[in-house]
Amino acid sequence: MADTEPEPSPYQRALRQRLLATPVVPAPQPWRRVAYAPVGGLLGIGFAPHPATGRDLVMVVSGDGHGLFDGVTGEKIARDRDPDPEHSTPDADPDLSCPGLGPVAGSRVRIAGLFGGGLHTTTGDGWGLDVVVPAWPHERVLLSHGGGFPHSGPHGERWWHVFHCAYSEFRAAGFSPSGQTLAVATSSDLSLWTRATGRSGAGS
Repeated sequence: MADTEPEPSPYQRALRQRLLATPVVPAPQPWRRVAYAPVGGLLGIGFAPHPATGRDLVMVVSGDGHGLFDGVTGEKIARDRDPDPEHSTPDADPDLSCPGLGPVAGSRVRIAGLFGGGLHTTTGDGWGLDVVVPAWPHERVLLSHGGGFPHSGPHGERWWHVFHCAYSEFRAAGFSPSGQTLAVATSSDLSLWTRATGRSGAGS
């Protein structure tokens, strides 16, 4: 006899309805959105520190090559439209990495996305990230602070619905290792938020 999926509990049904009814809102202070960049055929993203300043850099791997974004300004600072075919996608390497470019040329950057891998979902000072799918296959990205979701606090006070993947395929979402940058990648675009300030990118 085939196993059957149990019926959702009243708590699960209420939580699903709560998520479906929650609108997308701006991320709270000190976060600010610095980029919404179209990237056709995006496969994955990864973080690397700038070797001179330490500020977060975001590497993007797509069907059209590799790109590098400044995590503080959202500016694209390097582009390689024709990477080595043997290393153009992270699945060619056991640790899902690709050769860096621009300021991080000569190093390798681990990439999370279509081929697997993952990004940080928490920061050392209490920020957290959840990816939920109350209406598959449209992922919702939730930012929280102090364990706000789903345990306590209304939406907009301790947790925030900051991104809804309604039109493209979800690839990855997470914080940089420094905790200063938040990135969400889909098959068609890259969104970046930062709380870093100053040249070093080491904000509060």
